[in-house]
Amino acid sequence: MQKLDAKLLEILVCPLTKGPLEYDREAQELISKQAGLAYPIRDGIPIMLIDEARKLDDADA
Repeated sequence: MQKLDAKLLEILVCPLTKGPLEYDREAQELISKQAGLAYPIRDGIPIMLIDEARKLDDADA
């Protein structure tokens, strides 16, 4: 499991809301609670495409 660079995490925002993201290391996702989306991280690279994001369910939010 790769760790996301802290400096990268500081500058990334949700492409939909421009709001903050939370790093879920276990799931390898960046979570946008405002948008209700989880952006995947593949091979250490955040995939910041709305079409690639997973909708959060009630348990995630």
